[in-house]
Amino acid sequence: MEYISTRGGMTPAPFSATLLEGLATDGGLAVPETMPEITRERIESWRSLSYAELATEILSFFATDIPGPELAAMCERAYREESFSPGIVPLTPISEEISLVGLSEGPTLAFKDMAMQFLGQSLEYVLRKTGRTLNIVGATSGDTGSAAEYALRGKEGVSVFMLSPQGRMSDFQRAQMYSLDDANIHNIAVDGVFDDCQNLVKSIAGDLEFKREYSIGAVNSINLGRISAQVVYYFWAWLRASDALDAEARQTFKVSVTVPSGNFGNILAGHFAREMGAPIRRLVLAANENNVLDDFFRTGIYAPRAAAETHATSSPSMDISKASNLERFIFDLLGRDPERLNAAWRELDETGKLDLSEELPRFTSEFGIQSGTSTHADRVATIRSVHAESGVTIDPHTADGVKVAREHVEPGVPMLVLETAKPEKFPDIVFEATGERLALPAHLAGLLELPQHVTEMADDEATLREFVAKRALRA
Repeated sequence: MEYISTRGGMTPAPFSATLLEGLATDGGLAVPETMPEITRERIESWRSLSYAELATEILSFFATDIPGPELAAMCERAYREESFSPGIVPLTPISEEISLVGLSEGPTLAFKDMAMQFLGQSLEYVLRKTGRTLNIVGATSGDTGSAAEYALRGKEGVSVFMLSPQGRMSDFQRAQMYSLDDANIHNIAVDGVFDDCQNLVKSIAGDLEFKREYSIGAVNSINLGRISAQVVYYFWAWLRASDALDAEARQTFKVSVTVPSGNFGNILAGHFAREMGAPIRRLVLAANENNVLDDFFRTGIYAPRAAAETHATSSPSMDISKASNLERFIFDLLGRDPERLNAAWRELDETGKLDLSEELPRFTSEFGIQSGTSTHADRVATIRSVHAESGVTIDPHTADGVKVAREHVEPGVPMLVLETAKPEKFPDIVFEATGERLALPAHLAGLLELPQHVTEMADDEATLREFVAKRALRA
């Protein structure tokens, strides 16, 4: 398996090389040259595997340049029950039709741990093997930053420069990141919104001279290692949802999956899983008030909003108006043709929008994608109703997912909602919805009182470059 760029200007490269690159050398995103195909019989043979064993099987299709024993050891270290709850990813019914896929059992209580724990192991392996160092420059709207920092803190040969938008995350999210005092972790609070942070990251990653001189890499979902690791839990969820069925019923059994979406990485992994053969009927994208993606999947017109038009909401990790990973989906939508993709991006640059409405019928028929939007009032009502009906408390991002999932349930097709984070990370909206104050887990007690280590910075690329250059690791 080798990887090419969505924009057509990168020599095919193995998995290890794409881990270190982040953005492709031509400014595009790395995608598999061909998508692996997995039969239903092969999937069925995985039923008794642990999560780490399943991850080894699926990631072996992507990381073909990493020897099997080394890949298995990485997955075992990444998905230990000491780091996650028993079972790693539990399924929890909240109604007759809908179950939650428990992705926030890891060290930072967010679904990003599922990919970051593997990425931390794989980056350390590749850097040790090649004798290189890597300086990660990333952006976070809430949970990516802490998951990346917890996965990479103290790792040999890696430094992390994580940009976050000032005042746009919850108190817990800020404390989780900024309280780290490891020498290889650098937190930067940018005067702007997430899209401003993401634009700074892309500008630096797109400067090949600077990128090479300072060994710049990425852990945002532009890094294909993240997407590959997230594919695993779609197969795991189908296997667990079908455990109670007999062999004959499992042959035709499918699920639909609703995904709270900001940067389109999590649902892109579902798109990859479905293309590979995971028995998924529908992928349902759930947006918050920053519903550019919902507009796109309903109309075929993609019109990212300016920073000033990006709302600060009570599901802050989804406060994104320009989703990086949409490029990978549009690449597939346009027949994996780099020339068509580049023409589409020129149209977007020139007009501020991209009209793919002629392709709209294929969104559902071929790719199985539907979408919907949720508001603050919806989140509060959904948290309240789920708590009252099932006794389960959910976070606001998962509430966006449940609200939209309820609108897309089909008779006879179980609906799974990918849980985004633990509700303890967002106590204010949980209290508004339920009247209950949730206590932090014991291992995080006192987190909010710890000293915080963060550099405030203007939305200025030159300032960021200088900051990174002074602190970057060198081989």
